[in-house]
Amino acid sequence: MRSVAPQDYRDAMACLGAAVSIVTTDGSAGRAGFTASAICSVTDDPPTLLVCINRASSAYASVTRNKAVCVNVLSARHEPLSRLFGGKVPAEERFAAATWSTLETGAPLLVDCTAAFDCRIAHMVNVGTHDVLFCRVVALQRSCYTDSLIYFGRAYHAVGTGSG
Repeated sequence: MRSVAPQDYRDAMACLGAAVSIVTTDGSAGRAGFTASAICSVTDDPPTLLVCINRASSAYASVTRNKAVCVNVLSARHEPLSRLFGGKVPAEERFAAATWSTLETGAPLLVDCTAAFDCRIAHMVNVGTHDVLFCRVVALQRSCYTDSLIYFGRAYHAVGTGSG
């Protein structure tokens, strides 16, 4: 069986558009957050989503030890924040760039995000360089914003209708 080259795989994945979120955590293992596009729904009963996190991520230890995350779905106006959380900027600077609150788990919720899913990590699976986190949604919040930040073709794009 012939293997797929990593660069060929990455090039093909650039054709798959994905919503952009900032995944946050807080607790005894510290406050952390990272930009992610590898998130999807698993089931609505019980409400569960999955989040993929690279084990080399600066947020990895905090996320996996706190066992709680908030998935903050971004709108187009959050592109600079997405870039900040996707870079090498210290966590304190990342969080200082926006306004945050919390729901049930204590993980930071971006006040003006499109939607937020507050979760407890129910199960983790190790796959290659990443862990797949199965996250049970324990609370959620939606805003009046109806646009979304999408990553496609190695660039950010806005989709939707804005605020409503």
